[in-house]
Amino acid sequence: MRHLLWLPLLLISFISLGQIPDGYYDDAEGKTGEDLRTALYNIIKDHNAESYSDLWEDFKSTDKKDNGKVWDIYSIREDGSSDYEYTFGDDQCGDYNKEGMCYNREHSFPKSWFDENKPMYTDLFHMYPTDGYVNGKRGNLPYGETDNASWTSTNGSEVGYSSVSGYSSKIFEPIDEFKGDLARSYFYMLTRYKNVCSSWSSDMLEGDHFTEWARRMLVEWAEEDEVSQKEIDRNNEIYDIQNNRNPYIDHPEWVKTVWGSGTDVHTIKKENIKVWYNNSTIYITNIEKENYFNIVTITGQTITTKKLNNSSDSYKIDLQTGVYFISFYSDGGMRTKKILVP
Repeated sequence: MRHLLWLPLLLISFISLGQIPDGYYDDAEGKTGEDLRTALYNIIKDHNAESYSDLWEDFKSTDKKDNGKVWDIYSIREDGSSDYEYTFGDDQCGDYNKEGMCYNREHSFPKSWFDENKPMYTDLFHMYPTDGYVNGKRGNLPYGETDNASWTSTNGSEVGYSSVSGYSSKIFEPIDEFKGDLARSYFYMLTRYKNVCSSWSSDMLEGDHFTEWARRMLVEWAEEDEVSQKEIDRNNEIYDIQNNRNPYIDHPEWVKTVWGSGTDVHTIKKENIKVWYNNSTIYITNIEKENYFNIVTITGQTITTKKLNNSSDSYKIDLQTGVYFISFYSDGGMRTKKILVP
């Protein structure tokens, strides 16, 4: 299991949170808890539903990488690299018997949970293009966390028995980079379909809410993997198609307002490294067993490599505006997170 690392600054603070139409959330102002959830349901319900075949074309705008290839959350790593890439249209599944053969239409919220009913069957806010083989390995397993994987994909997604307190069955763990994305997709689903989700069946669901272990885990995922520019862009593209939005991307503070706090979901200790960038200086605190770090650009160019000597330190490094990845190395492996320099 890869531990979630939280960079407390730098991500949401410097990113515009989307193109929200004027007055779109007026009816939600001042509300909390179930009242807020109900208000959001009334705002985002009755979207323009796509057909299942439409999704292939929709993905070209909702899930396109900068190089024009498919943005597959089950193959791309946290540093942006991957062992394979897919071309829209040309590489649609088809047959497959290993990773890297084709991409398909992943119901991140498995279709069996809602009996394949519409319009949730084609709702883009939980649909992602993903490698067919990894999608098959995931099947309809709940998302979760494991410290004893029985299978691992090339990007580090894992299948194994849950290590989250309160649940012990088999789960699928996505990489840290997309845990917040998927959590916000799940909060959307139980808000958009508040009127019908009590009839759905999953180990993550109880009535029209999440089970307690799932709720705490998803809230923590949303807190520790904050809203990215990818999510913001995707939210805007889906709005152009469906004419509704994911409120938990536009207003990430509403996760706690509606769903409460996430605490103590891990059975093993999380890393506590904190990193921020200010006035041409990288500040790092809570260093434990890490030996050194490096900083690379989003295209993979190494900017610098530094040795770590103290539990807290700062390093004078001039970075131009953009997205970077900082990786910490120890005898036990590597931890990577993004830095956004405004």
